[in-house]
Amino acid sequence: MIRKILGVVLMLGTLVSTTVQATQAEDIQSFTLDNGMKIMVLEDSSIPNANMYLFWKVGSRNEVPGITGISHFFEHMMFNGAKKYGPKMFDRTMEAAGGANNAYTTENLTVYTDWFPANALETIFDLEADRIGHLDIDAKMVESERGVVASERTTGLENSNWRTLQEELKGIAFRAHPYSWSVIGHESDISAWTLDDLVQYHKTYYAPNNAVVVIAGDVKFSQVKALANKYFAPIPAQASPREVKTVEPLQKGERRTYIQKASVSTPNVMLAYHVPSTSHADYYALDLLSSVLSEGNSSRLFQSLVEKQVAIEVETYLPMTIDPNLFYVMGVANPGITAVELEKGMISEINRIAREGVTEKELEKVKNIKLMDFYRSMETINGKANTVGTYELYFGSFEKLFNAPEAYNKVTPADLQRVAQTYLRRANRSVAVLAATEETDE
Repeated sequence: MIRKILGVVLMLGTLVSTTVQATQAEDIQSFTLDNGMKIMVLEDSSIPNANMYLFWKVGSRNEVPGITGISHFFEHMMFNGAKKYGPKMFDRTMEAAGGANNAYTTENLTVYTDWFPANALETIFDLEADRIGHLDIDAKMVESERGVVASERTTGLENSNWRTLQEELKGIAFRAHPYSWSVIGHESDISAWTLDDLVQYHKTYYAPNNAVVVIAGDVKFSQVKALANKYFAPIPAQASPREVKTVEPLQKGERRTYIQKASVSTPNVMLAYHVPSTSHADYYALDLLSSVLSEGNSSRLFQSLVEKQVAIEVETYLPMTIDPNLFYVMGVANPGITAVELEKGMISEINRIAREGVTEKELEKVKNIKLMDFYRSMETINGKANTVGTYELYFGSFEKLFNAPEAYNKVTPADLQRVAQTYLRRANRSVAVLAATEETDE
């Protein structure tokens, strides 16, 4: 068995090493237009396709009370027509060229993704330039999409216990920083955005100097540069967006909240601990600690809670983040198990790691998972483009992605114990309980 495990470790290490060697830092070429837009290019002719990722440095952390949710709203608006390509023409034109697209909004970024045959590259540039430079913020369209987003908020919270818990938990964990509200925003703000709010937000945050564009696939650097100068360069830069200067004050004691939801069959418990940003040196240890706690049937929380029928499921979540954020742990109680019993079991396992550490075997298992995930992400042009942009924005430089396997491998059991002791402490913890009825005082 030991030989088999060692063989898997060596195989995964070889696969990742081969992948990283296949795509090296010097393969990624970049240039910055006069208007401040940074464009990164990775030539890869393995298939006759390409993709374009547009990372806009705007998310809910850039909002203020009164316009919360506006970043997510633009994810909808950017598909609803501009000067050259009117309503619904963005998707239709892209699909006619053989392409497809998607988008997502986070606390930190709004990202648009285009996948297409390489011969459609100029069409994609034309489409994107039109909606960046000339988005039609039409009053009727705004009201239509406002209703869609308001409905999305309502149904999303109704259908997802995770989202319900997270929204309430963020509200008590953060007292100052804009991470305190959800990406979809407050209900009253969704109904209150004005046309002027939208026009100014688009002008500020969808300015070329606030974007990083990554293009990977069967393209040539010279070709991309020429098209970028033709379509993106004429879009004027704007004044830099205001900096997010708020630093969340140190939490000095446990905080708690309760949410009643009649449809919940068994209690749900979510814990959140303040942790540093993704660019911090402790990120890799925290990411591996998350996996030790909840990755697979041999994980700590599965073995101690699911196997022993205390919980139906338990999961952890460590978001990538620009500013210090939260490390989440969520459990769903088994029938007959109280929220108090579930919470006690979750905290007990976390405290055991802080007290006793983890084994080399546990750590090697999750390292292998991370190595394989990294290998898979760098196998495709889509994965390469996404990973390059992610490291550029969250880690400060795309070059750090080529050090990621080594950074994970350097983490020791002592590092996991140290970060558990440092961050997963009671005074640094917020707790949210979701249940059909609140437990009475003893």
